[in-house]
Amino acid sequence: MNRAVLVAAGILASRAAGFVRIRVFAHYFGLRSDAADAFNASFRIPNFLQTLFGEGALSASFIPVYAALVARGERREADRVAGAIGAIVSALVAVTVLIGVLAAPAMVAIIAPGFEGQKRELTVLLARILFPGAGMFVLAAWCLGVLNSHHKFLLSYAVGAVWNAAMIATLLLFGSGSQLPQLSVYLAWGSVVGSFLQIVVQMPVVLKVAPDLRFAFDIGSEHVRTVGRNFLPVLISRGVVQVSGYIDQLLASWLPTGAVTGISNAQALYTLPVSLFGMSVAASELPAMSGAAALDDAAAVALRTRLDAGLRRIAFFVVPSAIAFFALGDVVAGVVLQTGRFTSGDAVYVWRILAGSAIGLVASTLGRLYSATLFALRDTRTPLRFALVRVSLTSVLGYLCSIPLPRLLGIDASWGAVGLTASAGVAGWVEMFLLRRTLRARIDSRGIPASHLVKLWSAALIAAALGWGARAVMPSTGYPAVDGVFVLTAFGLAYIGATVAVGVPEATTLIQRGLRRLR
Repeated sequence: MNRAVLVAAGILASRAAGFVRIRVFAHYFGLRSDAADAFNASFRIPNFLQTLFGEGALSASFIPVYAALVARGERREADRVAGAIGAIVSALVAVTVLIGVLAAPAMVAIIAPGFEGQKRELTVLLARILFPGAGMFVLAAWCLGVLNSHHKFLLSYAVGAVWNAAMIATLLLFGSGSQLPQLSVYLAWGSVVGSFLQIVVQMPVVLKVAPDLRFAFDIGSEHVRTVGRNFLPVLISRGVVQVSGYIDQLLASWLPTGAVTGISNAQALYTLPVSLFGMSVAASELPAMSGAAALDDAAAVALRTRLDAGLRRIAFFVVPSAIAFFALGDVVAGVVLQTGRFTSGDAVYVWRILAGSAIGLVASTLGRLYSATLFALRDTRTPLRFALVRVSLTSVLGYLCSIPLPRLLGIDASWGAVGLTASAGVAGWVEMFLLRRTLRARIDSRGIPASHLVKLWSAALIAAALGWGARAVMPSTGYPAVDGVFVLTAFGLAYIGATVAVGVPEATTLIQRGLRRLR
């Protein structure tokens, strides 16, 4: 549990800085500007490299092998594997970055075919600038894999604050005196600098925990080959998921100006509970699960216990997050984004998109831990098959709900962005149920009891009603951030109180831990 807290603390620090960045970005760019759409679209293109190689494939293929070696005390061999993987990934990333820079015009034509003229040219320029920074993100993810295997969680997840700080500094330095197109160029370079600083901050600690680390193309080790064999299915799996995101980006480019930025803003808010609760538990459990699977022939019992407990912890936090996005999404968007050119009407538009995202929030977050458990069992192909199902559903439903459906219903085309996020949520539930069924058959995981889920959803709905009440009786201060903090605090306290009243153990544990820290 302490490891999950460290991961959550690191993610929280990074995400807090990220929300400051998003707020400053919204202040200078607003929601409905070509420069904002161009920057968010261009960032999605090199982000493919970061997510494909870094966050998914490395964690799922490298950590189980490396952590098992560390757990057995084979530190020298572990460092040898880490150095080989670092060298191989660096070479792959260098080639991919070069291709990305050269092929940026073609990529923009594919990912944002609705962009034309200067908006398209700006998107191409920004993508070329951002690609090298995305490559550095991948190397930062390799550092994360080494540190996590040695149970050094806080730094590897908090280091994202450095990247956010670089971008915030860029916006504050150039924001007032630059026109929007030029400011987006400055911001892209600020992103590259920030991604480089992430490696600078982590590398000294990596060298300390792995003193025998040497970068070499060592493919003779069986452990390195195992990582390679695991890497390809995960790479394809993550690539499939990324293709789904790019299909959303493509469809959004045909929607009115502001849809691309609105979806990006909503994703930043939506992924906070996914990262803070789902990723924190999954990331902290993966090394421990991998070590247990390598050392214990009866690993099914240990894995089942860890999985079921982790699912309960995740659900305790994510269920109210989904209800808050659905019922109070404009308040959430107002707290983070409403400033400068970003208006209250923009906050309502982001709320619509958030409400669609809330449909699949619980499923996507629980799915993280289910996938991590399969990765710990060295099964990377099952998540790939289910990812293919999810992407197929997302693509078909996304098109139908974003383009034809608004026309059929006679509503504004901007509602198509809501159709995109809602359809992705439905597909997320299908994937989660498939993962759950597999682990029930393999390690007899029972998951979360239905009675427990009823308590969580009931408490969250009660909290939402009280949040609406607090919103109705509170006189407005004229500052959305201040008003929103009051409403969301009332919501959070009501949820904690309701879960304690119905006997949810995680609520009592949370309060006890808080009281101990206060003492």
